[in-house]
Amino acid sequence: MAGEEESEKVRRLAELKALLEKRVKEAETELEGLQVLLEYVDKSLLEKGFRKAKMLKPPPTTMEKPPIRAGDSRVVPLKTVGGDLLANLFIAENMLRVVLSDDKSLDINTPPFMSFLVERVLTKMQEKDREAVERGEITPDKILSYDIARDGDEIQEITIKNVVPERSRELKSTIRWTLEKMHEKAQAD
Repeated sequence: MAGEEESEKVRRLAELKALLEKRVKEAETELEGLQVLLEYVDKSLLEKGFRKAKMLKPPPTTMEKPPIRAGDSRVVPLKTVGGDLLANLFIAENMLRVVLSDDKSLDINTPPFMSFLVERVLTKMQEKDREAVERGEITPDKILSYDIARDGDEIQEITIKNVVPERSRELKSTIRWTLEKMHEKAQAD
């Protein structure tokens, strides 16, 4: 009897493993397709009119920087595929802080920063959190918020608050990818 139950558990685990492997493969394929589409959209925006949007400069923002204490956070370097440091990502409880490398000058108007990272990722996460507040799932003080510190149009750092653990990994990879694409475009100019 106990052997049959154990064998049933093993069979279920094997089925679950197969299902998870299939889902991971599907997600990877979908991600690759989305990245190709995004590159196409970024290229189209550059060719067809993103330059016009570049002239509409948002007002400069100022942000009082909280001190970075290594004991309070984990530091993850965000590098290009070639190993060039783009920024340091400080991961603390419910907060991510991206501090750009001193030798990098990335313009807030360079795609895909506003069109992808801000509008498609951060703003969408805020909208989902607002919907969760309406459903009573979270309190309003738990809505994701972000601040972009800059000097003129040059990004200095990005602070994202109320980051739940499930979003931390997604944000890390999205931010790294965005900064790398921006760096590539800056190098090409």
